[in-house]
Amino acid sequence: MSQNDPSQPIPGTYLFNGQMAKKGYGLNKMCFSFNEQSARDEFIRDPDAYCTKFGLNEKQIKAIHERNIIGLLQEGGSIYYVAKFAGLLKLNMQDIGAIQSGQSLEAFKEMLEKRGSGEI
Repeated sequence: MSQNDPSQPIPGTYLFNGQMAKKGYGLNKMCFSFNEQSARDEFIRDPDAYCTKFGLNEKQIKAIHERNIIGLLQEGGSIYYVAKFAGLLKLNMQDIGAIQSGQSLEAFKEMLEKRGSGEI
């Protein structure tokens, strides 16, 4: 995407609008289900069957298999729901921020610390 692309107003972010919500409905519903331990256990036992249960498309299933957080956002995932999937991978919001910004976790944390101290 170009820097002037209105669908990506801030580099590294993905616009979540009505079209994306529609595209990612099943994906987000599935990720929301991970609030329940029984859902997490079911997913871990058979990820493909669990994805099928929620009607995920091929690109969404591929991103799930590849543990591709950015791919999930591009396929209609809301960061609030995708974060629940990331939790299954033992990733926290700082890990996701580092992924989104293309930085190492250490560099991302350093950037946050600098911003918090007013250095940036």
